[in-house]
Formats: sequence, C-alpha cells, structure tokens
Amino acid sequence: MSNVVEINFDGIVGPSHNYAGLSLGNLAATKNAGDTSYPRAAALQGVAKMRHNMAMGLAQGFFLPLPRPDTGWLEELATDDTTDPALVAGAWSASSMWTANAATVSPASDTADGKCHLTVANLVTMPHRSHEWPDTLRQLKLAFADGDRFAVHSAVPPTFGDEGAANHMRLTPSHGEKGLEVFVYGRPGGRFPARQHEQASRIIARSHGLDLEHTLFVEQAPEAIAAGAFHNDVVAVANEGVLFTHEQAFADPSGTYAAIAAKCPGAQVVEVPASAVSLADAVSSYLFNAQLLTPPSGEMTLVVPEECRENGAVWTWLQAMLEGNGPIRHVKVVDVRQSMANGGGPACLRLRVVADPATVDHRFMLDKDKASLVESVVSQYWPETINTAQIGDPALADTVQTARGKLLEALDLTELL
Repeated sequence: MSNVVEINFDGIVGPSHNYAGLSLGNLAATKNAGDTSYPRAAALQGVAKMRHNMAMGLAQGFFLPLPRPDTGWLEELATDDTTDPALVAGAWSASSMWTANAATVSPASDTADGKCHLTVANLVTMPHRSHEWPDTLRQLKLAFADGDRFAVHSAVPPTFGDEGAANHMRLTPSHGEKGLEVFVYGRPGGRFPARQHEQASRIIARSHGLDLEHTLFVEQAPEAIAAGAFHNDVVAVANEGVLFTHEQAFADPSGTYAAIAAKCPGAQVVEVPASAVSLADAVSSYLFNAQLLTPPSGEMTLVVPEECRENGAVWTWLQAMLEGNGPIRHVKVVDVRQSMANGGGPACLRLRVVADPATVDHRFMLDKDKASLVESVVSQYWPETINTAQIGDPALADTVQTARGKLLEALDLTELL
C-alpha cells in the first residue's frame, strides 16, 4: 500500500460555462444569474489551481467537460421553440466542472472486498444536473477500469437524491489506513431543498461494503442549508485526522463530535465559532469549501479562494488560527473567481480518490506538460465570453462542441466524443 496516496481529480471547466442561475439554494449562482461569464478564464483558473497543488508535490488528476448542449436530454423533454428557457439552459450547463458531485468514493482500506469503490451521483434534485451522471459514469469507468482495484457503481435509484462527495467526509490517521466515513444528509421541508437524502447515503455505504462500526450518518443543520450551504462541504471539510467545521454545520454538533471521537480516536475538531465567522460570511467566502490537504512536507494546508482574504472576519480568524498551535499549519490562496461566481469553490472543483496513481488510466493524470497542452487548447478554442442571451444559439453550440472535441483529441480521449 506504499504507493497509495490521495489524488485530487479536478473538473476542467467546460466551454459552455455560463451564469444561468439554475441552482436553487446556491446563493452565488442565483445572485449572479444573467451576468456575462468568461469560460476561457474560468478554465485557465482551474488549471492554475491544479498546477498549484502539483507544485506542493500532490498527485493531480482531471475529468473532462461533458457533451454540451445535451441535445438528447432536450429531445427526451420534447422541447420546442416555446420551451421554458431554464430547460434549454439546463442542457448547456457546465456544472460537471464541480467534480465533488461526480461520485462518492470509498478507498480500498475501508471496503469489504479491498477495492476502491466509486458510486456516480444521480444529482436528481436539480434538473440541470440530473442528466450528468451517464456521461460522468463513462469517464469513471474509463479512468478506473482496473477491475482488480476499482469497483464503479451506477447511480442510486432516483427516488433518493445523491450529490456525491460534497456530502461525504473521511477521517483517518493517514489516507492509506482504514478510516471513518462520514455521510451528511439533509432533512426536507426547509427554505431550500435538502439535496442529500439519508437513504441514498445508506445505500452507498452498503454497496461499498463499509463496516458500520467505521461509518457515521449525520444530519446537516437546517439553518446551514437555509443560509446557502446547499452541500455539506460549504460548512465543513475533513482531511486525515482533522475535521474543520463551522459551529452551525451539523444539527447536533456535540453529538457529532462525540461520535467521531468514539469511532476515530485521536481525530481533532477545529471548530469556527459563529461569533467569529457568521454562516453568511462562511457561505459568501467559501471558507470551508476549501481544499484541506497534506502535502509531502506533512504540514496540513488549507487552500482557500481569494474571497476569504477579502472577508475581514474570515481572514482575521484564519490568521489567529495560524498563530496558534493547531493541526492546520498553512493557508494558501487561489483565484477561482469564475467558479465562485457560479457557486463553487476549490473543494467543489475536485473529487478525492485514495489510490495508487499507477492504477488509474494515465490519460486522466496531470503533469506540467499536459497542463500546458490543456491551457493551449483552452486559449485557442474556448469562448472568451458567454452572455445568457446566447444560450441556445446554434453558432455558439458549434463553438462549444468543437472546443470540447479539440480537447479530447489533444488528450487522446476521443472515445468520449
């Protein structure tokens, strides 16, 4: 198991990246609805973030944009010229860039059969994302095709909403060891929809063959969802033996912490009090939608968006944390403003997979040369801007499809065309 590490798979931002404001409960997405987007800049920001992680010595992978517009989905909906514009915009959505919603992942050390299990998320709560999973599943089956080491599952039945790793955390002394898997779900009936259903999480835990003694199901605080924490990773993130969380992340914080202590002795909770950082500041800055990482140096690092530095309360708390003797030793800042404006921070852009990188299809693993190749294709073919009034335009559709095709050709992944 010596070659097993955590690999972050980031979504390359697709050429149809736009601000149609389709995600109810995602305050940034709805606030910026109708604004002009910058797909080229968005994709380049994403690659720069991946380069940032590689520079820390971390393994980095990627997933590709899905085919857009999804004309097959529009045909299923029997669309015509009078169709609701939101449905048309849904066919153009580039939301698959947020690969934290691609799947839920259980490393081999946690599962009964000793394989790394991945279950693609059905994303049924939001129409614009509900048609992602078949194409995402194709990529997962290709990237993790080694059947001796990986088991890739189809989506949970659509009766139960599943939003993937954005509502799943793992606590363990080190990535390759057996860990405590924490599934966070929401209760329906609040101001915004609760996207992760408890039964979806339990289905995944059973299908992955998890030991219930090392599994925890926790309710997200309704007030967090109402404040715009549409996924748990907007208010909490875990890495190895550390849970970094807002005081109001969970419906029963003390009970959650006690259960973690009982099932994962030695785990540390770094709780940010609401008196220092309000839920509103946590959501607007995406303090917790950060990447909490352990680089080869061993000093745990929090990678936050630029918006955290611009929020006085958040930045003051982070500086005070660093002056202490806590487990998080460094804070690094990245610019992902185009993603942030659509409601996705650094953590949204990545799916964590604990595995030996050599067992993954090499075409999905990033290095400096491949990053330069992606940047070259994006700079040449991605639209510079998209106004929401252009959504549905046949000329723009041709541009978007051509751009994706050029990227797949450059990366030798044309079987995904």
